[in-house]
Amino acid sequence: MNRRVVITGTGIVSCVGNNVKDFWHALTNGICGLDKIDKFDESYRTRIGGEVKNFDFSQYMPLKEAKRLDLFCQFAVAAADEAMKEAGLLNQLEGIDPTRIGCLVSSGIGGLSTFYEQTQILLERGPGRISPLFIPMMIGDMSSGALSIRYGAKGPNMGLVTACATGTHSIGESYWMIKRGDADIMISGGTEAGINPIGFAGFCAMKAMSQRNDDPKHSSRPFDMDRDGFVMSEGSGVLVLEDLEHAQKRGANILAELVGYGATGDAYHITSPDPDGMGAARAIMVAMKHAGITPESVDYINAHGTSTDLNDKYETKALKAAMGNSAYKVSVSSTKGTTGHGLGAAGGFESIACIRAILDGVVPPTINYETPDPECDLDITPNVAREKPIRYAINTNLGFGGHNGALVFKRFE
Repeated sequence: MNRRVVITGTGIVSCVGNNVKDFWHALTNGICGLDKIDKFDESYRTRIGGEVKNFDFSQYMPLKEAKRLDLFCQFAVAAADEAMKEAGLLNQLEGIDPTRIGCLVSSGIGGLSTFYEQTQILLERGPGRISPLFIPMMIGDMSSGALSIRYGAKGPNMGLVTACATGTHSIGESYWMIKRGDADIMISGGTEAGINPIGFAGFCAMKAMSQRNDDPKHSSRPFDMDRDGFVMSEGSGVLVLEDLEHAQKRGANILAELVGYGATGDAYHITSPDPDGMGAARAIMVAMKHAGITPESVDYINAHGTSTDLNDKYETKALKAAMGNSAYKVSVSSTKGTTGHGLGAAGGFESIACIRAILDGVVPPTINYETPDPECDLDITPNVAREKPIRYAINTNLGFGGHNGALVFKRFE
């Protein structure tokens, strides 16, 4: 359990860029990737989202393989390839024991597009016309399965579902797998492709999404008084985690270190966070305990910050409970103003944001912040990025069902 866990690769597919360089440029320059939905034109309460643009699966796989994978898996393959390339492992696994490489890249809702399409076929053409690939394309663990096959990874291989905390928990559980010696390398993160008619209809029915349809670029406004709901986005964020000794032996470039992880439950409500914020606060405190740090050591927190009324004010309470007096001193931001809410992919997106913040010494801003909310009174880095040395950064994600996750990243020393 004394093994140190480092990050040697990162990869992303998102509405603001299909690589980490473009993604980080958008975050630090406040470039919003949200717009009117192109995939379908039905009359929905919400008609805006963060669609991935210019994604070409043929860069990563032949048509035959793509037809066997739902879009959430295709996104995961693209992000994982970029992460493996940065780690110096893409097509360079000779000499590395495949039983020591694991995959834990998960989706919050799985192959929802496949489910929708096949349901239409069932209703219109009957059960005999359902694809034999329907089930494997739909189930949420298939992103890990596809990556395991792609890279010949024979170590731990699974998916987990904790709604919007899925990516964070996947990274955190991968951290423990390396710490306890079950793997030397874990490909981990989140992926999602929920922008489709059934997914949108479900969230619209909950009245959870913004209805600022005439102003997409300003629709996601975390911690702002006039926020009116989250904006759904899609994509994938993947990290390569590695045992420090293993990484150094092969001469890998180390981006950052993962030093703490906390996971807790609210035990309160299926969709609303606990009003006192203590579930999320405990996840942050557990992560800091494992990292061996106090709140005074934390330089940056990438908050869940969904732009919903309840999340943002209850998460503010959580940060105050976890950080004490330091809550007013630490730099906080929500990058969902730029990216929208990637659901199960959010933990991957925002962990990469923390790693880049550490590397570049820049806090990405919370954009679209115009009207202060007295109940959200922390330093949320409004609208403009801030240069600042960052040694410790925390990523938090909270999911329906009361699932809370927090990761502590550290500048590698």
